[in-house]
Amino acid sequence: MLWNLLALHQIIQRAIISASLRKFEDKVPEKQKMFQEDNGIPAHLKGGIADALLYRATMIPTVSGMTYAMYQLVVASFLRKQGWLQFILPAISWFSFIQLSVD
Repeated sequence: MLWNLLALHQIIQRAIISASLRKFEDKVPEKQKMFQEDNGIPAHLKGGIADALLYRATMIPTVSGMTYAMYQLVVASFLRKQGWLQFILPAISWFSFIQLSVD
């Protein structure tokens, strides 16, 4: 009975090992050739369309965020114009003070 279990264990182990060998192949040498090739393309774009999309998906929020931050710095560095109500209220109160003091 023990021999049967050991034999079953070996069969299962061989099936798992051979299946994983067949399923996954080593792609490192192909990738090394692709990235070491001197074709004028930057290393971060040599992966093809997927790398280009990831690069753009990263750069768009980065550039737009930096632009927005610079815009906010410019807005914060200048004095804001006061609203028309802030000019009128003191004038109205001063005018009413003058009217009351004349009477």
